[in-house]
Amino acid sequence: MSEIRLDGRVAIVTGAGRGLGREHALLLAGRGAQVVVNDVGDGDASGASPAQQVVDEIRAAGGAAVVDDTEVGTAEGADRIVDRATSTYGRLDILVNNAGILRDRSFAKMSAQEYEAVMQVHVGGTFWMSQAAWPVMTGQGYGRIVNTTSAAGLFGNFGQVNYAAAKAAIIGITRTLAIEGARSGIRVNAIEPGARTRMTENLLGDLADSLDPALVAPLVLWLGAQECEATGEVYNVGGGRVARVVVAQTRGLFARDLTGEQVRDAWTEINDESTATVVTDFRQEMAILTDLLGR
Repeated sequence: MSEIRLDGRVAIVTGAGRGLGREHALLLAGRGAQVVVNDVGDGDASGASPAQQVVDEIRAAGGAAVVDDTEVGTAEGADRIVDRATSTYGRLDILVNNAGILRDRSFAKMSAQEYEAVMQVHVGGTFWMSQAAWPVMTGQGYGRIVNTTSAAGLFGNFGQVNYAAAKAAIIGITRTLAIEGARSGIRVNAIEPGARTRMTENLLGDLADSLDPALVAPLVLWLGAQECEATGEVYNVGGGRVARVVVAQTRGLFARDLTGEQVRDAWTEINDESTATVVTDFRQEMAILTDLLGR
């Protein structure tokens, strides 16, 4: 089995000082990428920041990496991070949007600051970092962007309406950038990880010991590789399992003069999962309706 290599590639990993981001940065560097390790975390008793510790670890293993401690949630910050990559290494091939925070609280009690802070880091960070990287990647005719969504964004989770909204928005960003980047050789995907990190260790219970963040990084490695042509997809990953997340629709109900009563009476049929099929884009969705209208 041949090894996935990233020699000559340049990567940015945001939120790379600890947890998932650290594992992403270490693996990408271990496979030959030159890595910008972005993290805003403060240093420990030794004075070294988490990002610096990761960079030191990469360099000690013979890799190449630099520290960046810029906030990701503004256009100006994103521009500085991308400039760090291009001014240091001359290009940018892989962007891993991993930075994130939690401000959990029930919906009724959530403050504007708690909502806005999460949206700025997750949605703003993904949007602005991708936009800053875009002209570099389109100019090269090549790029790989890996975003980070969550089960909360797909299914919801109590006390996380801000986080869930942000992570759902990232799916929309991912799918749209995949469409816009296709002609420029840019592939954009999202991971839905399950891993033990500082953000999740109190939420995972007995599963925590099985969810090593190092088991998420291999998917990021593959999505960042030139050989991987997947785009616009979301993949669940955790504990050694990788699976594609799909959007599906049931066969549903069709009536030319639809009434509320018809919807009521066909509710079981409308919700019958046994008739569901995977729908990959709006054109397929419209084709189903067009076919029904043409009968």
